[in-house]
Amino acid sequence: MTQYSKMVPVAVTAYQCVSAAGDDVEALYRNLLANRSCLKPLRLFELPFKTVVGEVVSAMPEIRHNLKAYDCRNARLALMALNQGGFRNEVERAAARYGTGRVGLILGTSTSGIYDTEKAYVELLRNGEMPAEFEFLKTHTAQATAEFLQMELGLHGPCYAISTACSSSAKALGAAQRLIQADVCDAMLVAGVDSLCRLTLRGFHSLQLVSPENCRPMDAGRQGINIGEAAALVLLERIEPDQPEKPRLLAVGESSDAYHMSAPHPQGAGAAAAMSQALQLAGREAKEVDYINLHATASQLNDLSEARAIASLFNHPPLCSGVKGLLGHTLGAAGAVEVVVSLLALERGFLPGTCGLRQTDPQFCLQVLAEPVLNVKPRLVLSNALGFGGNNASVLLEVA
Repeated sequence: MTQYSKMVPVAVTAYQCVSAAGDDVEALYRNLLANRSCLKPLRLFELPFKTVVGEVVSAMPEIRHNLKAYDCRNARLALMALNQGGFRNEVERAAARYGTGRVGLILGTSTSGIYDTEKAYVELLRNGEMPAEFEFLKTHTAQATAEFLQMELGLHGPCYAISTACSSSAKALGAAQRLIQADVCDAMLVAGVDSLCRLTLRGFHSLQLVSPENCRPMDAGRQGINIGEAAALVLLERIEPDQPEKPRLLAVGESSDAYHMSAPHPQGAGAAAAMSQALQLAGREAKEVDYINLHATASQLNDLSEARAIASLFNHPPLCSGVKGLLGHTLGAAGAVEVVVSLLALERGFLPGTCGLRQTDPQFCLQVLAEPVLNVKPRLVLSNALGFGGNNASVLLEVA
């Protein structure tokens, strides 16, 4: 077995989320407890096939004038999350404490500004030229929204994006922790942001992975996924003696099994390697984990692969569940979104249910929760984000 140097834990001092399950973490928490699907018919554009999505329908904030070149749905989602629940104030506090050059920013995304590029090409076809205000490098590219957030906040630390499909923002958390451990930064803003677009919906449909109805993760009758959009922000800081006790990011395990371009390893080898590495990096054992937030997309192969991975690593798997039936699969944002879900579970003493689950697939040797469990106190949680090409990340979180 490969031996890894232990990671130094970092404090999670603030987190925020905008998704179909609500415009902030309080709304998300209420919907997690209610365990009713927030998936609805698509309003943003038309498709030639039937599905439901996790769409953010609330009005999004305007991008200020001097940053208008970055204006796209992805940037507006990020700005919306930034402005919720005092999160911006927490980033500004960290910047004042450590200096703007010691606060970095890493974004995880897969779609970035593709939706706005699609609109620009519609205009090209209609009028023979691209919109005058469209700037490809400041909207479409993966790093565009990272640059926007950095300029919006006046930060001057390292700033870049990671785009590794559905593991993107979970891997961003791992990269952020390493920058703090390497003493490059004292605090890191990690963002997971993805917006709906035609490309991903049509692409997943072409792979026969999109469910026409509300998805049913881990269910014997699951028919496929529902795509969602979201922005999740997590502020990580070096642990200081004078800090109030906060949840901790212990480690992020990462792997790439490269079994297939779009199908997971049938035995979940990559997922198991990521979970195992997270535990080793934190100096913990599998038996200490109280709960696993599953990637659980509701596709036939992915759910089975993840279940087999867990069974191979845990002699007695802990309780687990997945939330994509509630808010959709938010792709590159999913890792950060579901870390926020896991942090709520740790801090507020509950375990989420699996919205849409009726009967757990009998092939799974897992205790999958259909409904939330209240008044419990998980201490150690794994949250999985498993992407195309076997690009996997597993995030280990702890609360004192």
